Amino acid sequence: MKTSRYILIALLLVGLVGALAVVAAPRAAALQTNAATPTAEAAAQAGSAVAAAPANVQDLQAALENVYEQVSPSVVSIRIRALAPQQFGGFGMDPNAANPQYAVGLGSGFVWDDQGHIVTNNHVVDRAESLTVIFSDGMSLPAEVVGRDPESDLAVIKIDPAGLDLKPVTVGDSTAVRVGQFALAIGNPFGLDTTMTFGIVSALGRTLPASGNTAASAARYTIPDIIQTDAPVNPGNSGGVLLDLQGHLIGVPTAIESSTQSSAGVGFAVPSVIVQKVVPELIEKGSFVHPYLGISGTTLTSEVAAAMDLPASQRGVLVADVTSNGPADKAGLRGSAKQMEIDGQQVPIGGDIITAVDGQPVRDFEDMTTYLARAGRVGQEITLTVLRDGKEMTIPVTLAARPSAQQTASDQSRKQATAPAWLGVNGTTLTPDLAQAMDLGAQQQGALILNVVNGSPADEAGLRGGFRVLNLNGDRLPIGGDVIVAVDGKDLPSMDELVTLVAGKQPGDTLKLTILRDGKQSEVTVTLGERPAQR
Repeated sequence: MKTSRYILIALLLVGLVGALAVVAAPRAAALQTNAATPTAEAAAQAGSAVAAAPANVQDLQAALENVYEQVSPSVVSIRIRALAPQQFGGFGMDPNAANPQYAVGLGSGFVWDDQGHIVTNNHVVDRAESLTVIFSDGMSLPAEVVGRDPESDLAVIKIDPAGLDLKPVTVGDSTAVRVGQFALAIGNPFGLDTTMTFGIVSALGRTLPASGNTAASAARYTIPDIIQTDAPVNPGNSGGVLLDLQGHLIGVPTAIESSTQSSAGVGFAVPSVIVQKVVPELIEKGSFVHPYLGISGTTLTSEVAAAMDLPASQRGVLVADVTSNGPADKAGLRGSAKQMEIDGQQVPIGGDIITAVDGQPVRDFEDMTTYLARAGRVGQEITLTVLRDGKEMTIPVTLAARPSAQQTASDQSRKQATAPAWLGVNGTTLTPDLAQAMDLGAQQQGALILNVVNGSPADEAGLRGGFRVLNLNGDRLPIGGDVIVAVDGKDLPSMDELVTLVAGKQPGDTLKLTILRDGKQSEVTVTLGERPAQR
């Protein structure tokens, strides 16, 4: 049975029934604390950052009761009123809809400080026209958004604190969390306020796609260092708290893996180490700027290591591509210029292999992204230890500000709109969920054609768009069309790469497209035309 990852905001749509779904899928640095927020430092003076296990069942029950009594007044329900997406030709919102429909959403949040700041998930509030915060005693207050960070799926909203006895959550140290440790979630699943569930930390170092990713975005950023738990979390838990047995915040529940849009024992939470880094910036500046290295890469496997004449036990991050004029490019890092076939897939080889950052070993791609998320700052110089042609060297790199996924998509859209050449397709990057829905391998990359413009170069070449509808992220996407996997013999990783390639061509130029149609590979040659005048 196929499973999908779902964000945890419960929706009640006025005149429209649906659910929002997000397509899914560690180790360094000290925790910085917010002076206005109680932290685990004070608690650490009295004991370990990880709570000791109770001696017996009675002690465990007493500990659970104590945590609930201590923390539940700090957890709030957030009621969201937002414009519901109007399907416009199957591709999004109709800005000219005469009778707009509204959705009422229910999420969770928690008190950050005594100034009225409430922390929640970005996906809870990103479309909100109005927000209401409801406390466990039933008191409700209007709120406004102070800051949002789609790349960590965190947001801060604010209520008027006058006359309120606010009880901020105590923030713990997620870097001290261990697999097997007890974990408690408090939130508002299905609108059931201040519900507590109990389980363990199931895994550490997972990744989730950032909610700033869009189907049109070339940049596929992820949230690293994610905590996995089997403490039941459900729609409505988004933005609540994941706690240890001392009642300290170790994560913010954000998504679940499920085939039923409800708990299947696989929940994911943004770790407190990221919360502590991002939230103060959202309060002060309204946004958070993430550090950026400017590479795409992958974990080095034994097969690739052997192909590069390295020991099969060698670990690290293989640099596949280096972003032009980015920090890594300026520092002289090298991407992979060759490819080899492994299990029927073309994989890059030959690039630099990053084995350490600032002396911290890097065993896989998640190690590197976790280090940057925990310790990296814009403008900071880091030192990469790399293997190049089998020889070890160190390369200093100055981190820059990460371009947002929205900015990247906007830039690419402008390029497409002004491109001198024209292909005549609408499409999106093939994601694992889209690939599985089309019975392709989850690792398959390419650009999925959603529709083909009548009379366009693509139409004349016989390219095909989608013919059946899949509900994804609140949009209805036509799938089943051709998947472009290579252009002129070079692998195509995304729709935006196709847009860039076409933008660099002139009318009359030809492209040799390698496509997947009904699971079978073939080649199609397209002669690009001139984009029709806009009317």
